[in-house]
Amino acid sequence: MSAYHVRRVRLAAAFVLLTYVVLHFLNHSLGLISLGAMETGRWWFLALWRNWPGTVALYGAIIVHGVLALWLLYQRRSLRMPAWEALQYSLGLLIPALLVVHVTGTRIAWWLVDADDPYARVVLGLWVTAPQFGARQVLAITVVWVHACIGVHYWLRFRGWYPRARPWLFTVALLLPVLALLGFVSAGREVAALARTPGWVPSLLARANAPDPAEAARLLAIRQGFLNTYLLALVVVLLARGVRRLQERRHSLRVAYTTGPIVTAPVGFTILEASRLGRVPHASVCGGRGRCSTCRVRVVRGLDALPPPSEAEQRVLARVGAAPDVRLACQTRPARDVTVTPLVPPSIDAGGALAPDARQGRERELAVLFADLRGFTRMAEHKLPYDVVFVLNRYFATVGTAITGAGGVTNQFTGDGVMALFGIDDGPAVGSRQALAAAQAMVEGMTRLNAELAAELAAPLRIGIGIHAGPGVVGWMGWGQSFYLTAVGDTVHVAARLEQATKDYQAELVVSEDVAGRAGVDLSAFPAHQLSVRNRTEPVAVRVVAHVAELRPMLPSRP
Repeated sequence: MSAYHVRRVRLAAAFVLLTYVVLHFLNHSLGLISLGAMETGRWWFLALWRNWPGTVALYGAIIVHGVLALWLLYQRRSLRMPAWEALQYSLGLLIPALLVVHVTGTRIAWWLVDADDPYARVVLGLWVTAPQFGARQVLAITVVWVHACIGVHYWLRFRGWYPRARPWLFTVALLLPVLALLGFVSAGREVAALARTPGWVPSLLARANAPDPAEAARLLAIRQGFLNTYLLALVVVLLARGVRRLQERRHSLRVAYTTGPIVTAPVGFTILEASRLGRVPHASVCGGRGRCSTCRVRVVRGLDALPPPSEAEQRVLARVGAAPDVRLACQTRPARDVTVTPLVPPSIDAGGALAPDARQGRERELAVLFADLRGFTRMAEHKLPYDVVFVLNRYFATVGTAITGAGGVTNQFTGDGVMALFGIDDGPAVGSRQALAAAQAMVEGMTRLNAELAAELAAPLRIGIGIHAGPGVVGWMGWGQSFYLTAVGDTVHVAARLEQATKDYQAELVVSEDVAGRAGVDLSAFPAHQLSVRNRTEPVAVRVVAHVAELRPMLPSRP
């Protein structure tokens, strides 16, 4: 099984475990209501997990996730890794040792000696009888949740929707364990009060069929056996790595970097692992898992001797439109000397993970919108500079909200103008509909802004909008701290010209026929014109919309 398929299976197992943990935390949080509420929730929880399908799914996921984690630890040629990845590995290796006491005292005890584990009995042990175990359980909950959240974050951060959802997911990730711990504390106080009632504790232990001394000794032996086996497995993996390292030292190769040193690495190392071995700065946003393209290199020498790219590597390289001599450093294991040039600056962030390069873009079909205030310069001549800044910021907030609300990207704010991109990920059809919806929202927002600033303005603010759709080169461009996602090309040039044409036609919107066609919107009711554009031989067919409000009946409810 390839490393790609190993990670896919391990990811599926992780989802099962995450579902179990989330439901378990929700059950704990019911303690904020009462101990009885926790027991009611526990009935439903056990109905899902304490049956044959649930047991196979849960313990199968535990075994698969754990075994594959050890296998991937063995497979790594270097233990040098980013801090976040080292933290996730370390926490993951701690989890079995932290949870084994709780698992043997609940699930294993129920399975082997028919001991029930109601919340009252468990909380009695963790809060009253042996609070040191309770403290360890709190630590275990924290470790499990942090480990899971790191994994979820680094898995989702390449999804286009993730930046918008991240604040909400962070809120859930923060509140869920806090509520679970507060529920445990509340239940602990309730159980402590009940434990002071004469006869309550013996009655509880009898009802739950708590393990007797002989059964407790048996469970202790099982727990110790698991810990010994787990420790032995870790030692075996580390010893196997050491033996392999000794063997690899007899067979090494050289990875030369056109921008830096030459690193001698064992055969079997990936180029990224060689970079880490030689402490060569090398971008790798996903941690060397083939989920992004930031580690890619141009192979200057030795390309013919490299093994062909795997299916996973081919998919990533195709997505970024890589040239034939470009490979992913984290997936390429040279067998002979090789010379490479890293293509992405080591400081690149997750936002640029799928961009072809920080200094080059990729051609995409998209919609581009330009908007500009009318007469603002003359109005600004009669206002104090701070007042001008105030009005501009209110204007930018209005149009920016309209753009992002429609699904676009606010690209540039220049003077009193704005440029926005739509459909970067979804294509020009969706982008065109989004751009038209944004134009409508911008004009509506300007109406509200004029009403709000009526006392400050001699005349209402007016806006002109131009929209065009077509191919453009999209990428992260700039220098130093001023990198931003933008687009260049004829489509951008035409969209800017359409915005300027709104002055000539005394209209709020000039939109190309390309946008109307891609959006599936019939604009035949609006005047048609052929607009000449500098450095373009063919004129652009456009529709002139005097008042954007007239578009409302023609636009879909959602872009």
